[in-house]
Amino acid sequence: MKKIEAIIKPFKLDEVKTALNENGVTGMTVTEVKGFGRQRGHKEIYRGAEYQVDFIPKIKLEIVVEESIVAIVINIIKEKANTGSIGDGKIFVLPVEQAIRIRTGESGNEAV
Repeated sequence: MKKIEAIIKPFKLDEVKTALNENGVTGMTVTEVKGFGRQRGHKEIYRGAEYQVDFIPKIKLEIVVEESIVAIVINIIKEKANTGSIGDGKIFVLPVEQAIRIRTGESGNEAV
């Protein structure tokens, strides 16, 4: 099993979620996060005063899937979250040693 963590722009969440659901991904964790990458934030004007926004609002998706569909999930996220502009996000893939469903005690792929 693999855990896919993706940082995307907030307005892309529905599009990504719908495409993942259509391709058999049945669960994910979504967290509102803030951060910055190469863009280092941006400047905004509020009531005539300019100020620096250091942390940009993003969405973090956490999805655990069988290794056989990792490439499919990555391609869906890359396609649906892409706007072509700076700050589109990142995708990280990590190994998952074990997964256990608390309610039933199932483990491994059955728990996912």
